[in-house]
Amino acid sequence: MRRLSLSALLAPLSTIALAGAIACGGSSYNATGPNPSPTPTPSGNGMTVQATPSLAFSPDSLTIQSGATVTFAFGSVAHNVYFDPQSGTPADITGDNANVNVTRTFSTAGTYHYTCHIHPFMHGTVVVK
Repeated sequence: MRRLSLSALLAPLSTIALAGAIACGGSSYNATGPNPSPTPTPSGNGMTVQATPSLAFSPDSLTIQSGATVTFAFGSVAHNVYFDPQSGTPADITGDNANVNVTRTFSTAGTYHYTCHIHPFMHGTVVVK
């Protein structure tokens, strides 16, 4: 019976793990906790929501005035924005959006919840006064 060394057994597993990390964007691990969220920046009369590579919307809640425009800034990782259906909701931002900015104007007062369908655990809210 042939005996395999431990390194011969683990080599295929490390190759699979490396391929998985590359396919998922290769984000780095931070032993001290999550990376700090970027500060939202003004965009015209509205604000910017960053869809981050760390798979979060930042800020996750934004309060604006009616008629303001929000810029959804998509970085190197693809995201999208689907709003919960309700009266006055702007159009969804469909597809796989990376390295682009997309704007939406909120004309009606209310609370608008949204989700990234690529990463369903990503949620955000826009409160329109």
